[in-house]
Amino acid sequence: MYKRLFNPPNKSFFLFGPRGTGKTTWIKKHFSKAIIIDLLDPSIFRQYSTRPESIKNLVYAHPAQTIFVIDEVQKVPDLLGMVHKLIEENKSWIFILTGSSARKLKKTGVDLLAGRALLKTMHPFMAWELGKDFVLNKALNYGMLPVIVDDKNPEATLKTYIALYIREEVQMEGIVRNIHNFNRFLEAVSFSHASVLNITNIARECEVDRRVVQDYILVLEDLLIAFRLSIFTRRAKRQTIRHEKLYLFDAGVYRTLRPAGPLDRYEEIEGSCLEGLVAQHLRAWNAYGQETNKLYYWRTRNGLEVDFVIYGPEEFIAIEVKNNKKVRPQDLRGLKSFSKDYPEAKRALLYRGKERLVIDEIVCLPVEEFLRTIYPGKKLL
Repeated sequence: MYKRLFNPPNKSFFLFGPRGTGKTTWIKKHFSKAIIIDLLDPSIFRQYSTRPESIKNLVYAHPAQTIFVIDEVQKVPDLLGMVHKLIEENKSWIFILTGSSARKLKKTGVDLLAGRALLKTMHPFMAWELGKDFVLNKALNYGMLPVIVDDKNPEATLKTYIALYIREEVQMEGIVRNIHNFNRFLEAVSFSHASVLNITNIARECEVDRRVVQDYILVLEDLLIAFRLSIFTRRAKRQTIRHEKLYLFDAGVYRTLRPAGPLDRYEEIEGSCLEGLVAQHLRAWNAYGQETNKLYYWRTRNGLEVDFVIYGPEEFIAIEVKNNKKVRPQDLRGLKSFSKDYPEAKRALLYRGKERLVIDEIVCLPVEEFLRTIYPGKKLL
């Protein structure tokens, strides 16, 4: 079993993350003596959905126990009211509330426990966690989900994973009315992975209203299987675009959702996959650290772009990702332009070559080396 970089706080906390990121496995390892309420168990779900107040009886029945886990807490949001009261009653009780969807908790749950339970996230593996078992090409093809990494048939398991996710989290919960439209949307939105989000184009491709696509994107975010990056605009000296970029949370999920045909260029799919892999590592690096940084991208109306801008009290870095084995002059144009507006920022180009270079004060790093060597608390450059 690989050691995870996630460190728990010493108070109650939410632990969100998509299915298959290893939340339950991690909890059972680190809190082996905790009382666990598994809401995926039908009988336990019926008990607490009918009588959420019965959690008090469970807690009182274990006076020597201080740690209680509610797994997939979004299944019974009413439990959070009781958890709130119990935390107020006894500060020594720690509740760990896991979830793979924030949708039902947005209004009642997170707001209710604000300040009393921290919000933490678990992500697919980072390369550092896999150590010598990290293989870049394998990560690009199948992703970094714990349920996939050691699987003997990762391609089939990924397809099953996505099918179950749609059925359990979307269809069974009644999140969307037309599951067929949502399936078409999933395929269409995969073309927007690592790209500027154009909702109008996606709506046209799916033959649905623009507002439906907006709702579907919110569903993806609530299910934690997609995220958006905003444009970096601080102290902007030139006009930038306003649209956000969209990423699916894992490279393997992107590969599985993205249909490939005879007109597709291999380099285009591979490039988007590589950029997404870097994005998911940067998110995990920040989430497992102090979470003091924000992740953006930068693009001018003239088309000059930097894939990632990491901005925080101690980090200001612009990163461009290229799926090339050699550094070309045109690969550095976005970073050079960004430097004119933000000369204080560090700059790095990640590429598929083997050499570490410095060109015009831009650090050029092999992307595999970069991914292998970043971990929470470590500066990126």
